[in-house]
Amino acid sequence: MATTDDAFDGLTEYCQECDLDTLHEVSVQLRTESTKTENAAFSREPYRVTECQRCGHRASQRMNNA
Repeated sequence: MATTDDAFDGLTEYCQECDLDTLHEVSVQLRTESTKTENAAFSREPYRVTECQRCGHRASQRMNNA
């Protein structure tokens, strides 16, 4: 589970690579999942992206599994 940190630009989360709770930069990105250009505007999905500030490991998780 993520917890807030005294730092203004990150969250403390578990990193699988470091095997520790480390400071992470967290963002939300909209990604296009369709390869067809006519449907691309309707296939954007939000992803939660985290990057460990210690080792640089990035992970993403689709937020809408409809």
